Amino acid sequence: MAETYLFYDIETTGLNRAFDQVLEFAAIRTDCDLHELDRFTATIRLRPDVIPSPSAILVNRLRPEIDRGRCEVESVREIHAQMNRPETTSIGYNSIGFDDEFLRFSFHRNLLPPYTHQFANGCRRMDLLPVTIMYWLYRRGPLQWPELKGKASLKLEDIGAANGLFTGQSHDALSDVEASLRLARLLSRETDMWRRLDEGFRKDIDAQRSEELPVAFKTAAGDHKWGVLVSGEFGTRQRFQAPVIAIGYSVPFPKQSLWLRLDLPHLRLATEATVAETTWVIRKRYGEPGFLLPPTDRTLEPINRERRQHMQENLRWLESHEGEFQQISAYHRNFRYAFIPGLDADASLYQTGFLPRADEALCRAFHAAAFDRKVEIATRFSSPEARILAERILFRNYDDPLPPHLRRARDAFQRRICRKEALTDHAGNRRTTPQSALAEIRELRRSAGLNDGERRLLDDLQDHILRRFPCGAPAQQLSLL
Repeated sequence: MAETYLFYDIETTGLNRAFDQVLEFAAIRTDCDLHELDRFTATIRLRPDVIPSPSAILVNRLRPEIDRGRCEVESVREIHAQMNRPETTSIGYNSIGFDDEFLRFSFHRNLLPPYTHQFANGCRRMDLLPVTIMYWLYRRGPLQWPELKGKASLKLEDIGAANGLFTGQSHDALSDVEASLRLARLLSRETDMWRRLDEGFRKDIDAQRSEELPVAFKTAAGDHKWGVLVSGEFGTRQRFQAPVIAIGYSVPFPKQSLWLRLDLPHLRLATEATVAETTWVIRKRYGEPGFLLPPTDRTLEPINRERRQHMQENLRWLESHEGEFQQISAYHRNFRYAFIPGLDADASLYQTGFLPRADEALCRAFHAAAFDRKVEIATRFSSPEARILAERILFRNYDDPLPPHLRRARDAFQRRICRKEALTDHAGNRRTTPQSALAEIRELRRSAGLNDGERRLLDDLQDHILRRFPCGAPAQQLSLL
């Protein structure tokens, strides 16, 4: 089967990957020459337990009607099938930074394999944002580059407006996909540049290129290669670039290569007790952003003189302080994320890891079964998180009469999400609660610049919250609205 690109975009109820949900998904599949083959769209019904973020609703302008679209589990199964079609390269704008992780949690929450679209059956991922950054740095010819207040803007909406990429409004899933595809076609006219960046998202080629970087110096741990890392996390002010040196691979996460930033002055203050505060390490999986470049005059030139001076001094210090360098490396190589007791099942993807093989088989049986059979299968998972997720799938998505134990589980979860003390995800980010959403609506109404349409959107959202989550809006709070 020939390789295809799947350009895609999502619109969501908010920014929390674990607790918010996709409302719209759109995709255009192309061949390797970016000729369109087919399209796929999904409109997803709002889950009964989700409180949309008011700010997100103002951006995507999607009203929280309960009856729009299909239920989440059926829609997410179709999205999963699209992204897992053999030889599919899924690609969007900032997709690895946001959309892909959002979908990964959607797959997890709906008992679908969350990672297979990244590696199985010839599938892989790309991201147009880091590709666009590389063109902005090294090959500006194909595009007009917008600036806001004297600063470059690489937002899709701004690049799209400057280059006539949109035919509809931005922050509409299909319109954004069409704009992303038009952007890719413009960039791909520089065929050598496009091919080289495309190859950077192939694990074997990316790993080989990192092996070809020059060695800064050697220690007892081996050769330490160095180069320039291009990544969106460094921002426009640092021209998206930082000099880095390899310190090895993570022990608990062996697919992560570790790269220590060399341009920060406090690196030379690092001791065994202060490594966490004085050093910055980037964790990179090969075939994923950012791009590692050899340290040549051309790639170092965008890094200002002060940062290059710190780089040179840090290289000399690391080479002459092998003991401290080993302490820095040991800390980051052995670092693992803290276990979070009581983490909610929706947010447990990274903490629980892969399901046992028997549970994976039960997931497939669960999805293929009729409702009554699903109820029975849900009790058989060995993983406690999988049992909880299976129960939630049943009371979140289906209108069939629920047995008593599922009604109790639904009501208990509804009470939990209505508490003022919000659930938190693996990164400590809070789930939107009725109280926080109503408070945000009040603040937005006080701000200047809302038009009539935006005020109506907030009115509709407030009515939805008060109707669906009365337990979360005490009388004294309602009186303030």
